[in-house]
Amino acid sequence: MKNYNFFYKSIHTVIIIAAIAVSLMSMSSCNKSYLEKNPLGSTSESTLATKAGTDGLLMGAYNRLNNGWLYASEFLFAEIPSDDANFGSYGGEAWGLETFLFDANFFIFNEKWTALYTGVQRANDVLRVLDKVPAEKITADEALQIKSEAIFLRACFHLAAAQIFGNVPYLDETVSYENGNYNAKNTEPIWPKIEADFQFAADNLAASKPDAGRANKWAAKSFLAKVYMFEHKYSEAKSLLADIITNGITTNGKPYALVPKYEDNFDPATKNNSESVFAVQMSVNDGADGDNGNTKSGMGYTGPYGGPIATYGWLQPSQSLANSYKVDPVTGLPLIYTWNDDDIKSDLNVASTDPHTPYTGPLDPRIDWTMGRRGIPFLDWGINPGNNWIPQQSSAGPYTNIKSIAPQSQPDATQNYSKAVNEVLIRFADVLLWAAEIEVEIGSLSQAEQYVNLVRARAANPDGFQHTYIDDSDPLKGFTNTPAANYKVGLYMGQFAAQGQAFARDAVRFERKIELAMENHRFYDLRRYDNGTGYMADVLNAHLEHEVNIPVFFAGFREQYLAGARFKSGKNEFFPIPQSQIDISTTGDGATLTQNPGY
Repeated sequence: MKNYNFFYKSIHTVIIIAAIAVSLMSMSSCNKSYLEKNPLGSTSESTLATKAGTDGLLMGAYNRLNNGWLYASEFLFAEIPSDDANFGSYGGEAWGLETFLFDANFFIFNEKWTALYTGVQRANDVLRVLDKVPAEKITADEALQIKSEAIFLRACFHLAAAQIFGNVPYLDETVSYENGNYNAKNTEPIWPKIEADFQFAADNLAASKPDAGRANKWAAKSFLAKVYMFEHKYSEAKSLLADIITNGITTNGKPYALVPKYEDNFDPATKNNSESVFAVQMSVNDGADGDNGNTKSGMGYTGPYGGPIATYGWLQPSQSLANSYKVDPVTGLPLIYTWNDDDIKSDLNVASTDPHTPYTGPLDPRIDWTMGRRGIPFLDWGINPGNNWIPQQSSAGPYTNIKSIAPQSQPDATQNYSKAVNEVLIRFADVLLWAAEIEVEIGSLSQAEQYVNLVRARAANPDGFQHTYIDDSDPLKGFTNTPAANYKVGLYMGQFAAQGQAFARDAVRFERKIELAMENHRFYDLRRYDNGTGYMADVLNAHLEHEVNIPVFFAGFREQYLAGARFKSGKNEFFPIPQSQIDISTTGDGATLTQNPGY
């Protein structure tokens, strides 16, 4: 395992690779003259002290939003430990995340920590070099925009670290090897500092930007609202969200709005739309061999087993999630309290050579844009043929992730199993449902219901349903107007006010679950809802008990790997600080980093 202590140290030189600046580790040697030499292929800070140079460094910081290597993938921390998904493979540390049988020595935690603090360091490098740019080489407004974007990105990386590890150190541009303060402590509250960074960005970023992937004022305000949600600052969040909903625009000037069809949020042809508040830009066929896309690490490389598109299966929707899309046959509303009483029919343990009829009960149509199910069209790739390799089902069930898949009709959106499907960190539906949460807690239950109904009304649009093919043998011929399943979506009609705050709270939380499933929110949402109540443990332990009792082809196999799986309140809300990071933070006075409780 490499020592990744380099991200604490101030850069002396930076390598420019493919127009992206990357921080170098400070060199060590007993030969002083050697230390004074720049490595081959490097560029000094003074050379980069121009607008173009700082722009290059800034792009390097944006690049770290895409944690491309497998064991830094966000879904491993936000989805696999939640009730949304299962880890669709055998063995390895990811199983430990699903079962909460992990410790601080798992290298997966060090990989994620390293990825995030590399991003922090890159953002800080921008600020350090920007401070050295002569006034004649950059205008005051240009400098302010670069500074604000760098601070925004620094806040994004710190926020991600805080969501995963809880108590993490905050590093600004003054933290450096030269200043002797790189062994930062993690005992001071970090949320106020993240909040301050997003506030600075919100105050100073322009409303429009030349590139869709850059942060603007409204993206910063939306992230600030997210921080308020984690801090349970409901009054501050309420006014800010109202401003975002009324006045917010995308970087290219589109007023924030829900797109007409749910699927358009996950289609490369319609990305960066009015619902995309801030997204990590994914691209393929750009000279990077697919490395800039949603990669095969569980996201872009997934599809129906044995079907026309290859599957990798790291990330698979759970049976519990599938059950969440059942609706009342009369009202079309979700079964908030009885959704998991029985399982919707699937092809679990059914070979693809055997007959199978999909579930015929009423379902929310978002199910078939969230997970692949046998017998249902899988985008325009063909009818999902089900599992021709039954042992795979024994680890994760019969469903496959679909939101990060590009359609067959867009061949330019796929390369080497990577896809040009953006990873949307915040979309407008997210904002509306935060606003609904706030109204439940300190506002109006009727207003909360209105926000939820905006999201549900979009889901109810028949044009946005999955439809049958004109010709099953040639899916590229297009679709009929016939829904592919028994879809039904109803609106709430005064139930929030009639049934009270507790019901309204449960309804909003359930709506977030089915609207944002498999989009890397669920585990963190459960923690927000918990706030010391034990809610998170109740939800996740009920999920584990349900999943372990699902019969699978390999008798006893699932029971064996889920045996002992139990979420422990007061411990598993956060993952452990990597032991390797604690070790390298040790000085003569002991370790600077403090481990989380229970580890």
